[in-house]
Amino acid sequence: MKALFAAFSVCVLTLPAAAQDHRAIEFPDVEPYVTLVGDFHMHTIFSDGSVWPNIRVQEAVRDALDAIAVTEHLEYQPYRADIPHPDRNRSHQVATQSARNEDLIVINGSEITRELPPGHLNAIFLEDANALVAAPGEEALDPMDVFREARRQDAFVFWNHPNWVAQSPSGVAVLTDMHHTLIGEGLLSGIEIANEQTYSDEAFQIALDHNLTLLGTSDIHGLVDWEFDVPGGGHRPVTLVFAAERSADGIKEALVARRTVVWFRNTLIGRPEHLMPLLEASIQVAAAEYWSNSSVLRVSLANTSDASLILRNMSAYTLHESANLVTLPPHGVIDINVKTLESPAMITLSFEVLSALIAPGTHPSIRLEVYSTQ
Repeated sequence: MKALFAAFSVCVLTLPAAAQDHRAIEFPDVEPYVTLVGDFHMHTIFSDGSVWPNIRVQEAVRDALDAIAVTEHLEYQPYRADIPHPDRNRSHQVATQSARNEDLIVINGSEITRELPPGHLNAIFLEDANALVAAPGEEALDPMDVFREARRQDAFVFWNHPNWVAQSPSGVAVLTDMHHTLIGEGLLSGIEIANEQTYSDEAFQIALDHNLTLLGTSDIHGLVDWEFDVPGGGHRPVTLVFAAERSADGIKEALVARRTVVWFRNTLIGRPEHLMPLLEASIQVAAAEYWSNSSVLRVSLANTSDASLILRNMSAYTLHESANLVTLPPHGVIDINVKTLESPAMITLSFEVLSALIAPGTHPSIRLEVYSTQ
């Protein structure tokens, strides 16, 4: 596809006060799927987090998430002397109980915490986390046996923060022989391209090269509002999942099918077949009419997503009152004035979306057909 929006001038910004104060993370559905917002990597005091599981639920409800997975470290339990819990499913049980009156899907998960290789990996949709860790006093399980047990439970496994400098000092994600084996045996299905405050071009490329699901997660240990400055307009990294239905099974099927887009620091990241339909659903032509006795077409563009979309005009037309960069605010409307010269009834605007990526360093383009009402 070619870039969509023409460079347009910003004349009017209509953004209701409610939208300005709105912290819910909302993106439009993409037919025939519903767009679900998930955070599948987080911690509580049941491993090395700072809060009880009910806080994770309350934060997720405030952010209007559809699903979370509380993924405690299996091998790293710094507070175990203070909060002994032989059942490694307990954090999930507490979170599920806390969410009993909320419209939130809570998924059972754990973080397999090993040195590189294989590093840290999350297994979600587990039946029993206890089967992935040795009993107290026993020798640690062979990591390959752990992954095979996760597969036996039909869990979805993804690689966490592969660019983590504590294990990869260069900050570059690199597949090891063990990762190649895990992928080859179908034991590793996804990879975090965004984790907490970092994004990895190399992890994105690994996902594209090896057909892995793209994930973005908060990996939150403290408070979401503090870590991501939500009161100041920030947001946690999330995975947008395009599911056939709003259920745990629907999310799992979509993850396995790799129907995801990551939202990280206002950047949408995904494969073209998933990201382009989301952009097309998010950007709408609300109205278009010519100025009186002129060939300047005022086009109202609406954004139905939570992302601030930065657009670079790539069309055959120039704008009357702005340069070639325009920002379409979240859940907002802007007017752009396009110099059409001959006043056609329909024009095509083309834009490169600079706040989105379909490959490392590659921005998608979108086209809009605009019909004048005059």
